[in-house]
Amino acid sequence: MIDNLKLPMLDNKFNLMREAKHNAAPLLVPRKLTAEDVSVGSKSSNHLGSAWNKAGTWEEKNLNKWAIERIKELVLSVGSLEFPSGKAEIAEVSRCTGDAFLVTVRNKKRVGYTYEITLKVKGEWLIGEEKKTFKGNLDIEEFSFGELDDLQVEVKVNDENDLVHQDKQLCFEYLG
Repeated sequence: MIDNLKLPMLDNKFNLMREAKHNAAPLLVPRKLTAEDVSVGSKSSNHLGSAWNKAGTWEEKNLNKWAIERIKELVLSVGSLEFPSGKAEIAEVSRCTGDAFLVTVRNKKRVGYTYEITLKVKGEWLIGEEKKTFKGNLDIEEFSFGELDDLQVEVKVNDENDLVHQDKQLCFEYLG
């Protein structure tokens, strides 16, 4: 049966494609978009993210620079904290490292961050009848979105202060 089947003899694939052109769809011709094309496309879609990502798949934007500056601004704006036997204030943010990002997934925006911060603190404590000054650091090793309830702060009081071990324990109780 196969012997009776007659196929046109083509010498290669290129000829096969050239022969099939009369039944194929017309070739696409590129054209420049007009202002009207652009405005019509932007009015009809309410997607989030970049113009190239109309499907709203995955898009990630780095927010590190903005986030570090904003964290420093917010932490330093706290001012002085009053306690029953003294006060403390954040002198400076000595370390702030980590990542912050805005992710657009399936046309929904999500924010994420992970940071480590070291804060220099100073203050005064009333111990007995004597007011003593102290300096130290608060180390927040890792805090991230959704895990602020489990935040761990390490309190370090500098040895150069005029505080004895018992006095340091009082500071730890209030600051930590």
